[in-house]
Amino acid sequence: MGDLLKLDLPNYLLLLAAFVNLLLAAVIYFNSNKKTSESLYSFLALSCSMWALGMFMYRGIPNSYSALIWARFYYVATAIIPASLLIFVMSFPNKVDWFNKKVLATILIISLFFSILPIFPNTVVTKVVFNQGRENDIFFGSGFNLWGIYLFSFFVLSLLILVKRLLNSTGPIKKQYIYILFGSYISVIIGVITNHIFPFIFNNPNYAWIGPTATIIMVVIITAAILKQRLFNIRLIATQLFIFSLWIFLLVRAFISGSIIDQLVNWGSFIGTVVIGTFLIRSVSKEVSQREKIEKLAEDLGKANERLKELDKQKTEFVSIASHQLRSPLTAIKGYSSMLIEGSFGPIPKKAQGALEVVFQSSQKMISVIEDFLNITRIELGRMKYEMSDIDIGTLAKQVVEEQRPQMTKNGLKLEFEDDGNDHNVYADLGKINQVFNNIIDNASKYTKEGWIKVRVENLTNQAGEEVVRFSVKDSGVGIEKETLPKLFEKFVRAYDAGKVNLIGTGLGLYVAKQIVEGLGGKIWAESEGKGKGSTFIVEFKHTKPLAEQEKEKKVVEFVEGI
Repeated sequence: MGDLLKLDLPNYLLLLAAFVNLLLAAVIYFNSNKKTSESLYSFLALSCSMWALGMFMYRGIPNSYSALIWARFYYVATAIIPASLLIFVMSFPNKVDWFNKKVLATILIISLFFSILPIFPNTVVTKVVFNQGRENDIFFGSGFNLWGIYLFSFFVLSLLILVKRLLNSTGPIKKQYIYILFGSYISVIIGVITNHIFPFIFNNPNYAWIGPTATIIMVVIITAAILKQRLFNIRLIATQLFIFSLWIFLLVRAFISGSIIDQLVNWGSFIGTVVIGTFLIRSVSKEVSQREKIEKLAEDLGKANERLKELDKQKTEFVSIASHQLRSPLTAIKGYSSMLIEGSFGPIPKKAQGALEVVFQSSQKMISVIEDFLNITRIELGRMKYEMSDIDIGTLAKQVVEEQRPQMTKNGLKLEFEDDGNDHNVYADLGKINQVFNNIIDNASKYTKEGWIKVRVENLTNQAGEEVVRFSVKDSGVGIEKETLPKLFEKFVRAYDAGKVNLIGTGLGLYVAKQIVEGLGGKIWAESEGKGKGSTFIVEFKHTKPLAEQEKEKKVVEFVEGI
């Protein structure tokens, strides 16, 4: 090839432009949906590649006849460029299907006419005079001016459409239009000046090769605009660029090989790389496609999750409002039924007293359930407030036991209380701890038909070496299976067969207790040897000294240090 063609710097640049245009045309085509306007851009890049290749061959051919053939090919490719650009600009970024068929047919007919025109003698290019050592001389025919008007009109029409679309667009699409406008019209302006204005002024320009070379700017910028939003495709594009470059290199070597052996080796290498490269591109394409689907799925799941969070918040707000509305009338029912039972409104017949007892107990249970719902909404909305103070858990536990003993005795259960006699001081919320203790003891009574319930308070040293106060409630009830223990403190979870013992349980009490205890810095858990073997519920808080005593110790330490 070096013996036949002139290879100076302009020709190397032209060859590079032809190669880059062809490479990016292939990349865009194989990475675009064939029904979108992006696929049309590959034809624009391909026509630019033909333009650069035609100029390369025209400048390098060492005789006038061959140079004339390539000059006409060069002007044929030139005529395809404005039509390809106009169709691409008119369709981008929509689908090709929308394109007006009459408009498309008109553009294709006009462009086809002016693309074929340079082939005919004495129309656009009449002859080429080969000049040894300097640029060839091109002589133009009577059709050149009309041909130039066609080019100018299509380029101006594309520019007007681009500007209009740019002014009416926003966001990423607007940025893409800016890329396309900037990239294409830098190349167009350079090409028009060097290839069509210079011939009128200087007759035979020496810089016509600059126009095709400048298309590198256009294809690189527009390719960046099209692929800008496709980060996952970078790996696929890089693979395609490498494979396509290797194919083109081996194909060129196969054509220019001298001996038969070299041709066989080069053609064999080319065919082998085509097969292997195709499989490699498909493999990477499949992986990229899967990753894009996963990303899309993750995005959809993220949106769905946000929507679920919003719905859950709305649900929580609704439950809070509904619970507040229900608690007021139930409190009134409980209060007045209690007053009726106590005879505050006069004597009540025995039959009516039994009914009032049922009303009182039922309203009390309903208020307890509603209180659990209110606590859940406070916890989930982050509105749970704690009033911290020094508390003696032993004293509090004994008080709760004495309050519940009459009802336990009435139900035929033996309620015992044990205290190791130590100081059981913790820093917590008295009201909330009282609620937790009542909840746990009441829960034990619900699932113990007969037998006993033992409440114990003691001081222990945990595994971390800290002194803790432990409150435990042990019963002889239905027990808990090992599979249920890890889930026992979750919302709406109850032990297996619990419904047979307690029909009205909601599975909320232990969940609320856990949230409160952990919110106060404590720990709560349950232990059981299995079904029918009873269970033990344990609450632990870090043992603390009363604040007054801590202040005294602090003052003593400060006094000693001062001495």
